[in-house]
Amino acid sequence: MVLRDAEVMPPLCPGTSLTSNALRVLEQRYLLRDNLGNITETPADMFRRVARAVAAGELIYNPEADLAAKEEEFFNMMSNLEFLPNSPVLLNAGTRTKQLLSCFVVPITDSVEGVFSAVRDSAIIHKSGGGTGFSFSKLRPASNILGSDSISNGPVPFIDIFSAVTDVIKQGGVRRGCNMGVLRVDHPDILEFIRAKDNPLSLTNFCLAVAITDEFMQALENNNYYSLVNPCTGTVVGKLKAKEVFNKISMQSWKTGDPGIIFIDRINLDNPTPNLGKIESVSGCGEQPLLPYEACILGSINLTKMLKNIHGILEIDYTKLSQTVTAAVNFLDNAIDVTTYPLSQVEEITKKTRKIGLGVMGFADMLIKIGIPYNSEEAIKFADNIMSFIRKETVRTSELLAKDRGAFPAFKGSKYDISGSCPLRNAACNTIAPTGTISLIAGCSHSIEPNYAMVFVRNILEGEHLLEINPCFAEIAKKENLYSQDLLLQIVAGNGWKDNRIIPDSISRLFVTTHEIEPELHVKMQGVFQRYVDNGVSKMINLPKDATKEDVANIFILAYKEGLKGAICYREGSRQLQSLSKTEEGIELVSNYFSEIRLANIQGDTDE
Repeated sequence: MVLRDAEVMPPLCPGTSLTSNALRVLEQRYLLRDNLGNITETPADMFRRVARAVAAGELIYNPEADLAAKEEEFFNMMSNLEFLPNSPVLLNAGTRTKQLLSCFVVPITDSVEGVFSAVRDSAIIHKSGGGTGFSFSKLRPASNILGSDSISNGPVPFIDIFSAVTDVIKQGGVRRGCNMGVLRVDHPDILEFIRAKDNPLSLTNFCLAVAITDEFMQALENNNYYSLVNPCTGTVVGKLKAKEVFNKISMQSWKTGDPGIIFIDRINLDNPTPNLGKIESVSGCGEQPLLPYEACILGSINLTKMLKNIHGILEIDYTKLSQTVTAAVNFLDNAIDVTTYPLSQVEEITKKTRKIGLGVMGFADMLIKIGIPYNSEEAIKFADNIMSFIRKETVRTSELLAKDRGAFPAFKGSKYDISGSCPLRNAACNTIAPTGTISLIAGCSHSIEPNYAMVFVRNILEGEHLLEINPCFAEIAKKENLYSQDLLLQIVAGNGWKDNRIIPDSISRLFVTTHEIEPELHVKMQGVFQRYVDNGVSKMINLPKDATKEDVANIFILAYKEGLKGAICYREGSRQLQSLSKTEEGIELVSNYFSEIRLANIQGDTDE
């Protein structure tokens, strides 16, 4: 079946339409089915179901709330594709499952019982649609003597157990779960952990990250040794040269894309509730630092819908953006109350902190629309302006909700509990999530990422291939009478279409793709958004195929200097299982696409 983003489905409501790829994903993953597997709702029905379920949270705080008006506000925001919540909301709101949270961290204690309790908890969370993060740092190292003279295998072999369970359980019944595995750099088994994904076909449902400490970074800068600490006894059991360990991390990241790094001391410096404990891990895609058993709900604003035309020039509609932020924060806060929690421990800590993660998607497409190249200082400044505004409006709304509903219960003793400060409804407010699927539904670029390509093949849905044509590119190419089968074939085959001067430089400069951007600018862009995000930023730092391990090392060091909370590098071609590609499949899909267009035109002429 040929699928393409150029085609759209009938409107959900006036002025809104879904691409055929979006509809395909909704049919495969989100729309409700009967016992025979038949789809029983339309996309509009899905948004209505979600809006009604989340609006019901108003009654908890105001028994006389106008639910119909709130439901309509939420419905319009989603059906207009201006804001979409994380996948569990679309899947489960208004159903028997009712689990709406996407990010969880499950603690692992140093015992067989503790490990398999965490395995059980993660299975329950995945079944309900959530993703999980784990810190394996409390597990005793390999070669430790256990009772009866038995020997510990260390934390790394246990990761295989978590991975195997994930393989047989689908998130919300529609997809495999995602996991993040973290180990502190000062754990005695750190070298084994760094090599854990040496085979790129192993642990495919796990991302790995080394938790880097400030002590390690200082030792790295001074070319010194640092201490390895047994987590069970707290005693120093050895020393390693920081530079040698850092080079191994960089080499493995260069080779396979794993592990990434998180700066665990920096994360805890920003921990909003140190009164409740330390943060040990982050969520499955790395964007959400969380306490043990804590969960968070995410949602993203589609920036391509936040524009207005002033005398033929597109610019940000800050009034609309403010209104959307207000409604989105309200939506996410309500969701914390109407969700059914998979575990009682999760409910307890999540309701104490009430963390939400409002972020953005469509950033790269928005830049194209307003005429700013992604790889420019102007784009960096624009990112600073728009995210600082979103941050200000998010906090303002959280403060207003706190006046009506009360501050988050753990406010006393939190970092916000200082004289003269305004109480907040939510301990954390902003996150930049990867938005992999919801941006596909919204028909916009992912998160704050640049476009991978203007025409490419997405490998998803149990091996199905979707041809994606960037809508901004298609719009401009058609307007300039440049849209053709030959052009799309050149792009999808990666034949240097810009070098052929088919499209004027004044236009092609806007269509900057992932690998045309210097890795340092990727880091700088992530740093700008991190400045206004109290949680984390999911951002891939892409490197060309010929990048070196030294390039990866330099990026990790720059990430630390730029104030990032973590970094993930991906060198083109370093993984066998890529979700995005420009391949021979793309050539075939483009050819079929234009064949069907010609056929449709012939049939249209015949009908006339």
